[in-house]
Amino acid sequence: MSIQRVSSKWEKTKVLSRNSRLNSYIPDTRPFSAEQLQLMLEQYNTVFIKPDRGTYGIGVMSIERYQDNPSSTDTDSPWLYKLRYGIESRVFGSLGEMHEILAERMNGKFYVIQRGIALLTYESRKFDLRVLVQKNLKGAWETTGFIGRVAGPQKIITNHHSGGQIRPIEELFKAYLDAKGLAALIHELRVLGAKVGYQLERKYPGLKEIGLDIAVDGEFRPWLLEVNTLPALFPFKRLSDKTIYQKIRKYAQAYGRLGKKKTS
Repeated sequence: MSIQRVSSKWEKTKVLSRNSRLNSYIPDTRPFSAEQLQLMLEQYNTVFIKPDRGTYGIGVMSIERYQDNPSSTDTDSPWLYKLRYGIESRVFGSLGEMHEILAERMNGKFYVIQRGIALLTYESRKFDLRVLVQKNLKGAWETTGFIGRVAGPQKIITNHHSGGQIRPIEELFKAYLDAKGLAALIHELRVLGAKVGYQLERKYPGLKEIGLDIAVDGEFRPWLLEVNTLPALFPFKRLSDKTIYQKIRKYAQAYGRLGKKKTS
């Protein structure tokens, strides 16, 4: 039996949102429109705009709404809008000025808008987590691996295809959490991974593996940014504990993944 893949971010988000136990982990995500962009920027100040289908972070943009002098008492400081993609950034005096550039970059494709989460940093660079979840030898969903992904200099996304670096999560959280706190976070992510697997399987019964992109905010609350149904396995080979990759490989071999090169 082939392994099912699901490319639409919006369709996966809708399936996950039907589960009340998962809803609190999902940042506000909506189909893109000019109206929704304005509403979400007024509510959150920072949003990410993502192509509904695509890999490696290609096409992802961020927009930040801010004021140069928010504490000014003389006049209301005007809002500015910073658009970022890759390592480039442009500042606009209004959303109207930005729309032409957005339309050009989106090129008529379906995009989603997602609330921006303020990521923790490592050596002054933002990082998030990739959590690998697989069907085990008994056919149950099991969370099998965790890695940290540190964004490249000036980059808005963290994956290795965009210059991100892989780090053990113990290293990334050393400055933030003690051993007990990190163990609690890892346990929460293990449980979350299995719940996501079971929820998606209700709609997509051919799934065998998923990769969760997890942001952790300043209160150490995990947020589920995205779920990939063709997750990269090779980054887990770099972990010092080789038994982790051995298990990942054993499960992948059992459900027929090995030999496939394309990853996301």
